Amino acid sequence: MPSDAAAHASDLHLECTMGDLLIRAIERGADRTAFVSGDRSITYRAFGQSVSRFVQLFDALGLRRGDGVACLGGNSVEAFLVGAAGYVTGVRVTNLHPMASLDDHAFIVDDCGATVLFFDPVTHGARVDALRDRLARARPVALGPCPFADDAIATAARFNVQPLRSRAQVDDLSWLIYTGGTTGRPKGVMHTHRTHLSMVMAELAEWEWPEVPVFLAITPISHGAGGCIMPTLMRSGTVVMDNGFTPAHFFDAVARHRVNATFLVPTMIYKLLDHAATHTVDASSLQLVIYGAAPMAPARLREAIGRFGPVFMQLYGQSEAPNCITVLRKRDHIDASDERLSSCGMPIFTSQVALLDEQSRPVPDGETGEICVRGPLVMRGYWQRPEETRQTLRDGWLRTGDLARRDRDGYLNIVGRSKDMIITGGFNVYPAEVENVLTTHPAVSAAAVIGLDDPVWGEAVTAVVVRKPGRAVDEAELIALVREAKGAVSAPKSVVFVDELPVSSLGKPDKKALRQRLNTRR
Repeated sequence: MPSDAAAHASDLHLECTMGDLLIRAIERGADRTAFVSGDRSITYRAFGQSVSRFVQLFDALGLRRGDGVACLGGNSVEAFLVGAAGYVTGVRVTNLHPMASLDDHAFIVDDCGATVLFFDPVTHGARVDALRDRLARARPVALGPCPFADDAIATAARFNVQPLRSRAQVDDLSWLIYTGGTTGRPKGVMHTHRTHLSMVMAELAEWEWPEVPVFLAITPISHGAGGCIMPTLMRSGTVVMDNGFTPAHFFDAVARHRVNATFLVPTMIYKLLDHAATHTVDASSLQLVIYGAAPMAPARLREAIGRFGPVFMQLYGQSEAPNCITVLRKRDHIDASDERLSSCGMPIFTSQVALLDEQSRPVPDGETGEICVRGPLVMRGYWQRPEETRQTLRDGWLRTGDLARRDRDGYLNIVGRSKDMIITGGFNVYPAEVENVLTTHPAVSAAAVIGLDDPVWGEAVTAVVVRKPGRAVDEAELIALVREAKGAVSAPKSVVFVDELPVSSLGKPDKKALRQRLNTRR
């Protein structure tokens, strides 16, 4: 008897895995609608049957716990099925960003060690066809009929439904998320089932979800929107899978499905505002608009609250600590100052967050330091990058590379990436502070501020501005606006007007591309 007790002691405090969470969500959801995709509605029960068949498909493909797969597709139930089968089997999944380059796709599929590349043949068949000769080991498998690859959907349909049981363990890698690659080759960020589960539970606890979410996934589920699927399923809600953002399409989807929650990046919200100013729209069902990837300009955020109501909640996170480092809750937006609206909120309960200097010493409130994080959300490290892991995980902290100030109430105001800080004439200029001033002008839709090489100043503060449709403003007026608000040092030396800001694959303004483009012109 004692020996039996000892043998089972290690099992007494076993934690759940993402597979366990998924299976319970399926059981609880039963005959409610789990997904809507085009004209299809899929119940939890039917989705569970598809997961069972995909688990058997993984077995037939020779995939075992600890193996890796990659997936390339748009927002679809089939793409999420790959991740769901990964949760249950303990196979790690790398979701490829659908808008990344051919070179990045080829590099990531090889680097992540995937033996199978699942893909949507309708949206990405041509891309995978072009990739085939560059794949060192991954076998392409299509999520539908395809002339050059086996059809995973047809193969999975041949299996009989079996009871679902998670085979994963909490320390198995669940996700291998690749960074955007704006500073070089993309890096694989390792997350275990334990960290992935911590993210989901933090999202449930910290975010102000509707009682039964109807979540519109219109940004790529390979990144931010994908992190919202499991919390929606755990509340027995519905995920509306959609692709191809335009303001008209977004408002149509919200009205048609009575969407009450979604995730957007600021550039999308600006476009929605500009569209709503000249069109009749129905967004009355919205209760929660999560925004992230970059802070919103306070003037435009106040405009959005006036247009759509107090439904906005900001998340701040990064691939290395996904989705939940800080939260600016809905009530924090009501009657708030510009400083509060430009903040990214307060740290979540389950993570430790500090502003540190280069020697890992805390900086006083009101001074600029690097946001550093530790806790259950932090990555294990970078896949096969020990030196870069050591540089980022040091002195017991994840160094995010984001610079911020903390106010006396504990809210963090991000002033920019450390690499984006502009040093002009020996003075530091933080782009976000200048951008917030520029977007107070009624003719400015969006702005990005960068430093361009300059023989006199070292870096010249340069503003790249998008005007609102039908509105006019000139360079001198905007320079004067910033000079009055922030002083001569922060005032742009020049203003470049563009129709649209370039964005990275994650929806952030691509300042690296702007610097390259504008430095070339000089």
